[in-house]
Amino acid sequence: MFNKQNSDVMDPESVQNASQKTSTKANEIRPTGNQLSLDDHEIIVSKTDLTGKIKYVNDTFIRISGYSEVEMMGVQHNVVRHPDMPRAIFHLLWERLGRGKHVFVYLINLSKNGDHYWVMAHICPSFDAAGSVVGYHSSRRKPDMKIVNDTIIPLYKQLSDIETAETSKKAGLEKSADAFDKIFRAEGVKYNEFILSL
Repeated sequence: MFNKQNSDVMDPESVQNASQKTSTKANEIRPTGNQLSLDDHEIIVSKTDLTGKIKYVNDTFIRISGYSEVEMMGVQHNVVRHPDMPRAIFHLLWERLGRGKHVFVYLINLSKNGDHYWVMAHICPSFDAAGSVVGYHSSRRKPDMKIVNDTIIPLYKQLSDIETAETSKKAGLEKSADAFDKIFRAEGVKYNEFILSL
């Protein structure tokens, strides 16, 4: 059972710092525009420590990302972050994880060669026997591409446009996160319910 008083749960400052970290290597990769796809039966699995550094990847993740297991171990999970992903999504993700909650999220990831792939991710805290959060576990599947094309891509573009319209990254993130919050609250549901209802 999750203990909110647990000192292993990330404090708000750590959550914000983790959500703003970027990988220099990922930033140097130019997207090709070529889309890869998981098979219906495939699941990408990865595990990280509390700061998002990779501790485990499965063969599916290795294959689709183009990185070797050795290249991934100990690096930030955002090594596969695609530049089209709005920062507000990662801010929400880290905020929820920092409170010991799980999160469902659509992600566009960037492979080592610049190709991209969409996933529906379920990310949750990993607990030790004493109930302390010791890291995070992510399972990612092939998403419904109709939902991605009709809803997620336009939504993420809207959020990214809000972020880039501001001269301050902090202000852009705050406005984008606020806009996203209003969207799912307008539906009268919580975040995970909103994502799963699409």
